[in-house]
Amino acid sequence: MKFEQTAIAVQDEQGYAQLHAQIDAAFNTSNVEVLLNRATRSRLRIRDFESVLQRGLLGKEAIALYKALPVSDQALTRERYLRVVEKVPVELRQRYFRAYAYY
Repeated sequence: MKFEQTAIAVQDEQGYAQLHAQIDAAFNTSNVEVLLNRATRSRLRIRDFESVLQRGLLGKEAIALYKALPVSDQALTRERYLRVVEKVPVELRQRYFRAYAYY
């Protein structure tokens, strides 16, 4: 039997879309190095979504947008954020090793 993940419907589509637009903007090729540099200087792990969000690295409005989302939309956002984090080019991940390190 093949495993298929059940799709979870987004409840607050407007807030969800706004938050994801901010995440996409932060990880845009022209902005991702600034984000990684700020995370490294703040001694944050880039995979730690909550810390990155609380420090305002994803934008000032991102915190309020995230908190306004229902729990299921928050979970979908964290999952999508981690997928975006892993799509950063390898050379940047190596350059900002401290932000990507697990220790």
